[in-house]
Amino acid sequence: MSDSRAPEDDDYSATVLGSHWISGPPEQPAQTKRFDTPQDASGAVPDRVEGSLLRFGPGVTARPPGTPFPVAVAPAPPRRRGAALRRYALAAVVLAAVLAYLGWQRLGPALAVTAVSVSTDPKGPACDSAADVVALVRTNGRPGTLRYRWVRSDGTRSDPLTERVPSGRKEATLHLLWTFQGKGTYPAEAELELISPVHRTAAVGFTYGCRA
Repeated sequence: MSDSRAPEDDDYSATVLGSHWISGPPEQPAQTKRFDTPQDASGAVPDRVEGSLLRFGPGVTARPPGTPFPVAVAPAPPRRRGAALRRYALAAVVLAAVLAYLGWQRLGPALAVTAVSVSTDPKGPACDSAADVVALVRTNGRPGTLRYRWVRSDGTRSDPLTERVPSGRKEATLHLLWTFQGKGTYPAEAELELISPVHRTAAVGFTYGCRA
């Protein structure tokens, strides 16, 4: 006779007892196994199934056969941050120095004239020759351009001329070749008129003499 109180569950399994169970010793009841849950060789039911990997007990992972044991890898030693920072600081200092030099070259003080002088051979030129008149312009060593002209005592004035002064050079030499011909004596004077970066003048006198 069936028991109407039996639960309607897929896990429920009824066991039929034979008549020899009435007088015989008690035995362990038959166990119903479900074959839809994986088990290991010992019959233990795993806690959960993860693919083909069975886990038994809290936090214990069953290692499949042939799987090598994990090898701990030592972490890489930390980089020396101090050396890297020193390298970066040195590069920054060099870059700042280069930029400062370039800025000083472009935005530094302008070309300035500190002195102007003119000279020539005091004996004067020989017959039918030229006098070499030399002007020496002293500067502050900054790059720039000198604009000037020569003015002669015979009433001749040259067109404005230019002389480029490079950085670091503190002197500029300007030449005037004044040619004389014929016999006689002629007192002469040559003047340098500096137009820019500042207006200055300097002159020198000499005598041309030819008696031959």
